[in-house]
Amino acid sequence: MDILKKKFEEKAAPLAAEIKALVKEHGEMQIDNATISQIYGGMRDITSMVWETSLLDAQEGISFRGYSIPQLREALPKAEGSKEPLPEGLFWLMLVGEIPTSEEVAWLTAEWARRSTVPAHAYAMLDSMPTSTHPMTQFSMAVLSMQTDSIFARRYAEGMPKAAYWDAFYEDSMNLIARLPKIAAYIYRRSFAAGQHIASDDNLDWGANFAQMLGVNDSADFSNLMRLYLTIHADHEGGNASAHTTHLVGSTLSDPYYSFSGGLNALAGPLHGLANQEVIKWIFEMTEKLGTTRPTDAQVEQYVKDTLTSGKVVPGYGHAVLRKPDPRFTAQAEFAKEYIQGNDIVDIVTQIFRVVPPILQSLGKIKNPWPNVDAHSGALLIHFGMKDYSFYTVLFGVSRALGVLAAGVWSRYLGFPLERPKSVTTEFVKNFIAQQKATV
Repeated sequence: MDILKKKFEEKAAPLAAEIKALVKEHGEMQIDNATISQIYGGMRDITSMVWETSLLDAQEGISFRGYSIPQLREALPKAEGSKEPLPEGLFWLMLVGEIPTSEEVAWLTAEWARRSTVPAHAYAMLDSMPTSTHPMTQFSMAVLSMQTDSIFARRYAEGMPKAAYWDAFYEDSMNLIARLPKIAAYIYRRSFAAGQHIASDDNLDWGANFAQMLGVNDSADFSNLMRLYLTIHADHEGGNASAHTTHLVGSTLSDPYYSFSGGLNALAGPLHGLANQEVIKWIFEMTEKLGTTRPTDAQVEQYVKDTLTSGKVVPGYGHAVLRKPDPRFTAQAEFAKEYIQGNDIVDIVTQIFRVVPPILQSLGKIKNPWPNVDAHSGALLIHFGMKDYSFYTVLFGVSRALGVLAAGVWSRYLGFPLERPKSVTTEFVKNFIAQQKATV
């Protein structure tokens, strides 16, 4: 018998019950500028940081330097013959606040190609791991392995002045972003394609080159999907887990490799980026149980209710901030409508969008019954042949690098300090409540 575990549970169970009752009764009481509900509820809605690259509005969704996703799809430069924006253009916009010209985006594409050489030891490290290792584990470790090349770390050790921090962070960020498609594609091919790797084509843009190195589909439509995917997943203001983790680690003056690897570890959680994997897994489980990939609305409705009754959530639905359908979901739905016809899984996503919100609304407890970005992305990838859904969050990670590293450059230039919020104990909270009651 594990006597320590037993003792912990004996102590934890009554405290958990006490906290639940405390929050229910006194949740709206304020300590400093936060309520007790917020203190225990993951700091939800506490405005406490600056994030220059994007802003999330509960009603309008994400905007990048003031541009919504529909506006970006119109305004950002595009590859010849493509209707989808080049993610290079979004990085430029997030970094300097201006929509780039086609010539400026072409320069950035070429610059990332120039910087994209991955050190041999990163590949060797990956090859030393079992191919069954989760792709996100491989991805985070590969990023961290390249820290040996950090310009920021080297210059800091040499006595770099504070005014130069941003320059070194920029150089590392550019190098890291340039390398990510090669690293991610290598992980995919070693894990799911028997190690048959595909060479980079530096004549292609960043997203199209990534698409061709993945090797799941050589169509122009798949390249277009990658361009769109890498654009809309790039940033979601600073409070989300991966962005905040990257920012927090960077605030210690850790370099971009340390910072972004930490952010990837946060993205790998089921309540964050791994949700895209959970969505498609849930859909597959539903079709298997129902015995059809063309269920009726009634069948979907019953399966949803069974999911909720079992104490689980419907993956891909709900968001901590948004109170309308996620514009990133809408962008993918529009892509599907234009490029994809007659795919059962894509059709099921549309069907779920029709069936699920009314059910969630009827419960009366859910603030946002609408789909988020994860509700659609997996179905599109399935259509183009990427059925290995444990890899989906790696795609998310490649994209998220654009936003968090652009924001990191700004944090270093503006001299943002070490992030250090104040914490309290439950005993402190109880004493505070008692003091407040005594003064009434």
